[in-house]
Order: sequence, then C-alpha cells, then structure tokens
Amino acid sequence: MTGPTVGTLRVDGATLHYEVRGHGPLLLLIPGGTGGAAAVAGLAEALATEWTVATYDPRGMSRSTLDDPGAEQTVAEHADDAFRLLELLSPGEPARVFGASSGAVAALHLLTTRPERVALLVAHEPPVVEVLPDAAEHRALLARVRDTLHAQGLMPAMAVFAAGLRKAGDTAGPPAGVTLPPQAAARAERTMAGLPFFVGRIVPAFMSYVPDLHRLEALSGRLLLAAGEDSRGELPYRPAALLAERFGTGLLHFPGGHTGLTTRPAEFAELLRRTLRPHGSGRPAPAGPAGASR
Repeated sequence: MTGPTVGTLRVDGATLHYEVRGHGPLLLLIPGGTGGAAAVAGLAEALATEWTVATYDPRGMSRSTLDDPGAEQTVAEHADDAFRLLELLSPGEPARVFGASSGAVAALHLLTTRPERVALLVAHEPPVVEVLPDAAEHRALLARVRDTLHAQGLMPAMAVFAAGLRKAGDTAGPPAGVTLPPQAAARAERTMAGLPFFVGRIVPAFMSYVPDLHRLEALSGRLLLAAGEDSRGELPYRPAALLAERFGTGLLHFPGGHTGLTTRPAEFAELLRRTLRPHGSGRPAPAGPAGASR
C-alpha cells in the first residue's frame, strides 16, 4: 500500500499535521496519549481498504505545533480541531469516528457539540473520571501528579500517575507476555518527547472534563463505549463501563488493554472493522465473543 497523503490545517492557535489513507466514506481516528498519528498508523492502514481513514497529531503533540507553546489545553479546543478536519475532509457528510483515551474524551465532546457531523462514534476508554462515584479520589490523584511533577520532575510524576491507573493489587511493570510490534517500539523516542506536555497539560485538562451526560444519553444511538478486555478494574475502563450501563448500550470489549490498538493491532483492527460496518438500523454489527457485554 502506498503511504498516506499528508497535509496541514490551520486552526485557532495551532497548525495540525494530518494523514489520509484509502478510499470510501470518511473514518476519523483521534489518537490518545503522546503517539499522535503514528500510534494509529497500523490501524489506519488496516482499515483503509474500506474507508478513507484520516488521523492527525493532536495540537501540541509531535508535528502539530502550537502558536503559543505555553498555551493551556481544553477538551473543547481539541474537539473543535476534530470538527475542522471533518469539515475539510468530509464537508456536509457525517463521518464515523474512533477515539482512544484522551482522544475519546475529545470525541465525546465532538459528539455532544457537533452531532450532525458524527454518524457513529466508538469511544475506547475515555478517562472521564468525573462521572465516577469516587471522583474525589481521582481529583486527589491529579493533584499528586501535578505536585510531584513540579517538585520532583517527569518520571516520578509518571510513576504516581501510573500507580493511580492500575487496579487494586496490581504491581508496577508491563503486563506479562506483551511484546510491542517493531513499529510500535520505534515510536518510543517520539512518545517520550511528548510526555511533559501530556502529563503537564493534557492529563489535568482531560481527566477533569465533565461530559454532558443528558446530551450523550440522547445521542447514545450513535455512540458505542468500548474498553480493553484486559483492562477490567483499571481506572480508564470504569467510566466506559459506567456510561455503557447508564445508557443501556452494552460495552464493546476490544483485545488487549488500554493500549490494545498498539499491542494487538491486527485483532483490534478486525473488530473495529466489523463494528463500523453499517448494519440494520445503523447500529454496529454484532461483534462475536469479544463484543458488546456489560
């Protein structure tokens, strides 16, 4: 397959780097974390046989530069960036959208503010912890991360953050048996470069975001909450599970954990492919054993 078509888009306060692959209806992939478009490149390539797949580096990440490098970040701005890309690449036509982690938070805001542009949203583990009954504990976690970052630096702050995401009883370290594909391992340098921005500005803004639950419930016919099969009990899993139960939509389980799209890319892509295909009334096709469940 030939490489992606690469472009830039001027938005308010930033210049976005975006990539487009394939042909067909538009599918927008909104990455989370620090990997940007490179983190979902394998997923984009696998899906480009059926869709025009667009992805991008979120503002401030990798090749998407901020006019003011010190600017604070907001979910609303990031969601508007996604909207501007939809307007550029699929004017007047609703698109399918997949968002992961912080990208899923931006995607939820996109759905509530620009529902006419979203045909279907698959939101994988959006860490909207403010919807949880123990939200106060997670506000305290964010405060500890912030204080540790200022007092001790990046890696101690990352250790505090990672500990707060794990389920009770888990110990530090990667899951047993997980080996990153070579292309994922090659992204390590870029990922590390983006960590200060991510921990200092994305994490506090996105994990304190309060979604409009009444609006999301009204739009739940075009929303699928998703989580990793191996993420059960971890903090990013819990908001997706809670919202899926509240909206009565079922929770779609993908292979792997929070980063399953990079650790299990082929299986992840195949389930997402089946999910995105039109089926019946517009809801996704049944996903089989790994599919929707409570």
